[in-house]
Amino acid sequence: MSIIRITKEFRFEGAHALTDYDGKCRHIHGHSYRLFVTLKGTPLLEINHPKSGMVLDFSELKNIVNKLIIDPFDHALILREDARLVDEIKEAYQNVIVVGFQPTCENLTVYFAGLIHDNLPEMLELQSIKLYETPTSFVEWVSEDNK
Repeated sequence: MSIIRITKEFRFEGAHALTDYDGKCRHIHGHSYRLFVTLKGTPLLEINHPKSGMVLDFSELKNIVNKLIIDPFDHALILREDARLVDEIKEAYQNVIVVGFQPTCENLTVYFAGLIHDNLPEMLELQSIKLYETPTSFVEWVSEDNK
């Protein structure tokens, strides 16, 4: 029985501001995020099953990630709950996501890992997540580092 890793790439646009940060990222700014989700599992080995040989149908992974991350976060403004004017911004604009943490790439990656982990079929393991904030900068969460 082989252990296989499958990876799917997702893309979304988002904006954030880092409350009280001492650099340019304290201002509202946007990113073209790229998200790579890698799962680990054993392929289904039922000869007559249409999904025999698959760890998970890529369309199922797409549905999970789209529902939890892409649909809510695409073209959203992500702010920490204690950001200045957060209530006024939420009232004036749609698709404002308020979180209880600084919305850094690192914290978003950990948050996304939790969402995906909690919504996977039991026989699968979330192996890793890579979240690119720019074409040359990414954060990686790996399951074996977080056990």
